[in-house]
Amino acid sequence: MTNGYVKSWMKELKSIAYKADDVLDDFQYEALRRHSKNGRSTSQKVHGYITRRSPLLFRFEMSRKLKTILEKTNKLLEEMNKFGLENSVHREEPQHPWRQTHSKLDDSTKIFGREYDKEVVVKLLLDQQDQHKVQVLPIIGMGGLGKMTLAKMVYNDQEVQQHFQLKMWHCVSDNFDPIALLKSIIQLAENKRSDMPDTIEMLRKQLEGLIGQKRFILFLDDVWNENKRIWEDELKPLLCSVGGPGSIIVVTTRSQKVASIMQTLRPHQLECLNEQDSWELFAHKAFSNGVEEQAELASIGRRIVNKCGGLLLLSRQWVDC
Repeated sequence: MTNGYVKSWMKELKSIAYKADDVLDDFQYEALRRHSKNGRSTSQKVHGYITRRSPLLFRFEMSRKLKTILEKTNKLLEEMNKFGLENSVHREEPQHPWRQTHSKLDDSTKIFGREYDKEVVVKLLLDQQDQHKVQVLPIIGMGGLGKMTLAKMVYNDQEVQQHFQLKMWHCVSDNFDPIALLKSIIQLAENKRSDMPDTIEMLRKQLEGLIGQKRFILFLDDVWNENKRIWEDELKPLLCSVGGPGSIIVVTTRSQKVASIMQTLRPHQLECLNEQDSWELFAHKAFSNGVEEQAELASIGRRIVNKCGGLLLLSRQWVDC
């Protein structure tokens, strides 16, 4: 703000922001006005079309205002380069938070409402034993539904552990780079960290030598990649050309597009918990640490559960609050 040009630019930006806010207020007022007009007579409605508040005139006026605001905003964006501000804008937090997950399931953790989903998925995996091509099963659902928990339940299931000769778990998140992904899978197959080449052809040969005809299951947790080319042209030919009959790749994702790109099997859609399971989860968290389940507290808890709409993550966060 010590730079006179930047100070002037900020003042203009503030002015445009206020004008944009005024336009939003106009839209809100018009919406309320039309809502209140629904009960008026036909003659009153016809008369409204020739007044200054007619829909046609409103559209014209708003179009003109929006055009002016957008033109001034674009001009301000162009001027950003002069002050070195553009990089600051582009250094926003990443599109999806990077994280690492693991396959270990805490035996002391009580899981609610996912036994049926687990049985369905496990049966589907075991039923692929005669398939000679590697199958891909997406587990799909919005954030907070427990996709990772379900995947861990399946991964640690005794039948799954006995059925597959090689079991691997890799958290993908934003890093869908083929070389990085192949290196991780090779290390998981070897069960040790080792130096590896950076050429994808050498990695392919190493992967083939390690997996061979073993029946494997690979969990790719938290996949966000919606670039069909990366999967179809680069990763699918590598990951789906190894392994014995019945090999499976399980993908957890929030994105319908990711599922449609990768699937060979119909995705397992994870739904919200029903009311009873939601309450049991909430009550277990809220009243398990020596807190007595009083009628008044239980009544409040049930109202909270109803507002959470079956989302596990929201239920747990409410308890923590």
